[in-house]
Amino acid sequence: MPLQNRVTPLGELVSDPARGLVYGNRGCLHDGTGRIRRRYNGRRWIACRLEFRGWQRGPLLQPGRFTELFFLDEATAFAAGHRPCALCRREDYDRFGAIWRELHPGRIGADAIDVQLHTERVAPDTRAHRLHEARADELPDGVFVLREGAPCLVLGQHLLSWTPAGYTARSPRPTDERALLITPPSLVSVLRAGWNPAVPLVHPSAVELSA
Repeated sequence: MPLQNRVTPLGELVSDPARGLVYGNRGCLHDGTGRIRRRYNGRRWIACRLEFRGWQRGPLLQPGRFTELFFLDEATAFAAGHRPCALCRREDYDRFGAIWRELHPGRIGADAIDVQLHTERVAPDTRAHRLHEARADELPDGVFVLREGAPCLVLGQHLLSWTPAGYTARSPRPTDERALLITPPSLVSVLRAGWNPAVPLVHPSAVELSA
């Protein structure tokens, strides 16, 4: 039976047998039996490489350890509110930090980044994923929006429907209207700066659909 450790663009944890291309965590979310008990534990939400220095990530969901999470791609991890890991993705983290300093002068370092992102990704009243508004035609590639209740990836002139296994359908990207933004605004700005990470930014199915 699949574990409940696949993350949707809305930050929800679901069970699905498909494999993700990006790994990460947001603290220990499971109990001693491996059952998920909370959405997050702390403000440090990171996205990592699937493989690093030959480390073995198993068995998963060990008691008292952080909960191993998996994302379809970096765009999904960004939408959920995760930023690059400073250990296994040091070059990405350093480049991310340089972009961040330009966007948020005086608020630098992992702690400041995590505090800012937490305010953008979690609604203070409900603790659910926070949505924002933006003009649909001004969004960069790699951003997620909510369209008819479902998360869609912005890529070129299209919106691509997300599933845990990949992108399955495309529709025309709307123009001259407001969109419900899933990706936190600060991470939208990072994507706009031209983000090219070591991990896959978008799943290969997205490229196939946009061709």
